[in-house]
Amino acid sequence: MKKFLYVMRRPPYSGLHLAETLDMLLTTAAFDQPVTLLFLDDGAYQLHGNQQAQALGLKNTAATYQALEIYEVEQVYVETESLNSRLLNIDTLILPVQCLPRQQVAEFMHGFDVIIHD
Repeated sequence: MKKFLYVMRRPPYSGLHLAETLDMLLTTAAFDQPVTLLFLDDGAYQLHGNQQAQALGLKNTAATYQALEIYEVEQVYVETESLNSRLLNIDTLILPVQCLPRQQVAEFMHGFDVIIHD
C-alpha cells in the first residue's frame, strides 16, 4: 500500500485547484489509502478558525476538513514557521495538528510514496 502526502501551500479560496486537491484527498482516503496532510506557507491559513467565506460568496472549506475524521485522515501536520510567521495560534485552528519544524520537512517528505501539491 502506498503512503500519500498532500501538501497544502495555497491560501484558502485561491481557486478551483484547491477544491480539486481536497476532492482527490478524500477519494484517496475513501479507498483506504494512508493519507497525511502537511500545511506549508500560506496553506497554514486554510486551518484558521475564523474564515469569512460567505462574505466572499464562497463555500467554506472548513466543513471539508472536518470530514477528514470520517475518512480516518488523522495525520495532519503544519510547519511551525508557517504558523508563527502568519501569527496563527495552534489553539484556534480548525483541526488538531502536529507541528513540524522547517528543518525536518524534507526528511519527513521522504517517508511517502506519493506527494501531491495543491
